Amino acid sequence: MKKLNDVLNFTFRYNDHISISVKSLLILIIIILLASFLLKIFKKYVNKKLEDQDQNKFDTVFSFGKWLLYIIVFLVTLQSSGVQITAVFAASTALLIGVGLALQTFFQDIISGIFIILDQSVHVGDIIEIDNKVGRVEEIKLRTTRAVTIDNKVMIIPNHKYLTNSIYNWTQNGTTTRESVQVGVAYGSDVQLVKKLLLQAAKSHHKVLKYPEPLVLFSNFGDSSLDFTLIFSLNDSFQAIIPQSDIRFKIDELFRENNVSIPFPQRDIHIIK
Repeated sequence: MKKLNDVLNFTFRYNDHISISVKSLLILIIIILLASFLLKIFKKYVNKKLEDQDQNKFDTVFSFGKWLLYIIVFLVTLQSSGVQITAVFAASTALLIGVGLALQTFFQDIISGIFIILDQSVHVGDIIEIDNKVGRVEEIKLRTTRAVTIDNKVMIIPNHKYLTNSIYNWTQNGTTTRESVQVGVAYGSDVQLVKKLLLQAAKSHHKVLKYPEPLVLFSNFGDSSLDFTLIFSLNDSFQAIIPQSDIRFKIDELFRENNVSIPFPQRDIHIIK
């Protein structure tokens, strides 16, 4: 028994102010294991009350809160065991400053991730545009958001970009979006025929929604052409470039069949001698 007490009371000393005994280490380990056990029970209980989508959000926030709680338990247990935490911090001031500067962006990402999850500005499945790049959100983690572009490239977006950049959520108001195709025709063309052909091209595509109906706008009298904008609705804006390309092919075909020409830029040059 005396040997056991001697082992438990054996103290590791760093200096006169910083020391910890074997018994304190064992207490620390037991408390951390107990806290881990209780957190698992709490997590299972909460997950049973939540829907699947809310469970993923809770798990992300919980993972951050768990480690924060571990740090608090660790420091409180050490302080209660007689370890002078202030002395430990004082001895490692330079190290802590360096670590703090290195982790500044890391914690900024984490805080941003919590805001994203809580205010529900972005969900898994949303189509977002950031820095002129468009992707479908596949996973929202605490530090990063993972999105896949139309050409199957993965975008890893640090969450702090949501606070510093303008982000367009294409699908927050629903999956239906308005897309457009611009085209110019030669001066002297029958504008009513052009309108009819553009609407025909849009309505012929199987992905263009019937309601709201496609719309043609006479955009401008351009330098070399009469400019029109064909507006139509899609239910999958992530794949918008494919229907847009198909409709352009169809417009070219219809224009050729009806002798509607698409002009190229022309300039009159006057040479004065």
